[in-house]
Amino acid sequence: MSWDDKEDNTTYNVVVNHEEQYSIWPVDKEIPLGWKAVGKSGKKQECLDYIKEVWTDMRPLSLRKKM
Repeated sequence: MSWDDKEDNTTYNVVVNHEEQYSIWPVDKEIPLGWKAVGKSGKKQECLDYIKEVWTDMRPLSLRKKM
């Protein structure tokens, strides 16, 4: 059985940085500097689905402001 075959039972926070880029981070780990929780947490796929729904423009905020 490979690592990819193991079920991921981790609960994640959805986090965002100053450029409004999204990611997920395990709830039991300290969120890295420059990132903040957006108030959504859950299983990996649930968090990724949320990000897909809300992150409609992949360009960094600084680039969007320049355009």
